[in-house]
Amino acid sequence: MAEKVIMLGNEAIARGAYEAGVKVSSAYPGTPSTEISEYLVQYRDDVYEEWAPNEKVATEVAVGASLAGTRAMACMKHVGLNVAADPLYSVSYMGVNGGLVIVVADDPGLYSSQNEQDTRMVARAAQIPVIEPSDSAEAKDFFKTAFELSEQFDRPFIFRTTTRLAHSQGLVELCDRVEPEDKPYEKNVTKNVMMPGNAKIRHIEIEKRNLELAEAANTLPINVVEMNDTKIGVITSGIPYQYVKEALPEASVLKLGMVNPLPRKLIEDFASKVDTLYIVEELDPVIEEQVKSWGIKAIGKEIFTVQGEYSANMLREAILKQKLELKEPEKAPGRPPILCPGCPHRSVFYVLNKLKMHAAGDIGCYTLGAVAPLSVIDTTMCMGSSISTLHGMEKAKGKDYIKNWVAVIGDSTFMHTGVNSLMNMVYNNATGTVIIMDNSTTGMTGHQDHAATGRSLQGDPAYSINIQALCRAIGVKNVYEINAFDLPLLKKTIKEEAEKDEVSVIITKEPCVLLDKRKKPLYIAREEKCKKCGMCMKPGCPAMTKNPDGTIHIDDTMCTGCGLCKDLCSFDAIELVKEGE
Repeated sequence: MAEKVIMLGNEAIARGAYEAGVKVSSAYPGTPSTEISEYLVQYRDDVYEEWAPNEKVATEVAVGASLAGTRAMACMKHVGLNVAADPLYSVSYMGVNGGLVIVVADDPGLYSSQNEQDTRMVARAAQIPVIEPSDSAEAKDFFKTAFELSEQFDRPFIFRTTTRLAHSQGLVELCDRVEPEDKPYEKNVTKNVMMPGNAKIRHIEIEKRNLELAEAANTLPINVVEMNDTKIGVITSGIPYQYVKEALPEASVLKLGMVNPLPRKLIEDFASKVDTLYIVEELDPVIEEQVKSWGIKAIGKEIFTVQGEYSANMLREAILKQKLELKEPEKAPGRPPILCPGCPHRSVFYVLNKLKMHAAGDIGCYTLGAVAPLSVIDTTMCMGSSISTLHGMEKAKGKDYIKNWVAVIGDSTFMHTGVNSLMNMVYNNATGTVIIMDNSTTGMTGHQDHAATGRSLQGDPAYSINIQALCRAIGVKNVYEINAFDLPLLKKTIKEEAEKDEVSVIITKEPCVLLDKRKKPLYIAREEKCKKCGMCMKPGCPAMTKNPDGTIHIDDTMCTGCGLCKDLCSFDAIELVKEGE
């Protein structure tokens, strides 16, 4: 009897990749997709896995492995697909050799993202087929199906998940790994070289393949009809299927495992058998718009939102008009997002705040520099955008305009796309100060390594790119590496560099406090010496609180011993009582 285990959705996808015979996986960490690659490491004897500098590179690596004849995959979150769009649209024309699947995790509800874009919309534009599971068991099994269909129809596939699926658990049946023979590589310039003449031919071919796939979708076992009471029929897919089954247990349901292309005949047949048809899908009306364009009457976004996650209660209220009277829970105290105690970003933002500087921000933990009491970050758009934003401001308003501005970016994000923006500044004779906040990790997604940390995804030693040398190599003359907690030097350097009429880079070095497992120094506040000036409270460290009389207390269970508060106290009211190790 096959073993069954409880798995997270991301873990199940990794297991599916292993069982499907995947040989190469490349990814850039991004919540909610990150753990897929981390779970894949346990299969390192059979699967090669890596962190790539960005999603474009990850996709191109997977395409290369597919062209060589092996099954390959790339993993990313929804906004990462934007970075990978260039190879995505072209490999759609090329097709595959070995099976090729790109895992994309959407984030309805914006739990850790800057937008709620719907990957299905991108896939339709790129003419890429999409498979979407509704639980962990399907995540594993459908992943294997994706590879089979990829090779059968010569199409790359997107495997769409969402935050709820990625981080929820379900029962998964373990199967043996199946290793299909590598496909032989054959030189085929017409198929694999996307110059205009070839691309025109390939466009015709993929339209033909997509029609074949759409026809096959009508009988694919991953598209399931569950006929019950025919008064209400629901077309749905993914996690919303779970909400439908909870809210409408008696309804008839068409659960789509393939959401692009849609199985038109199957949908038309299902719609003809129910009195009222609802289409339940989170985010954009991707299924709904196509179904209605075929002349099928259905109810969708007229009563459902295009924002955030759905729930069973929401469906009960929208469809059955049942408003549940829920007992008002006791409200927990509000806890705004804040940098960890001892975070090296805090000292940098403190100095910038003190200097009354504005910062163009980027994607990472340091985005929290936008909130009080630090309140330094003015903009955050996408990976690598901080440097380009500063550059645009300078070119629009002149050098003097940005004398009180800097760009801040993390080390992983700099390696992702920030380095391109810095090259642009140098090439186009820009001015401006860039602060690379190097905490030796990809902090926001859970401390993954990157090309400048010296370790691979497997934890093996790897060449560590020297960020300081890299900045000099692309033409930045003024490059400084400073300890993030050296406040006087940091203040002096930022002031001096902001006044220069050329590009400057300041690298603030200090590892993420969560990486250091050594025993920390212990600081205490001497209430009898405290003058209640509040200077030590200005950086907003959560380990610092005020006593009822206004004096300061340090919570030693939270304090990580960074010493920032001691450096800010002019009255020796904060004392180091125990050295760290």
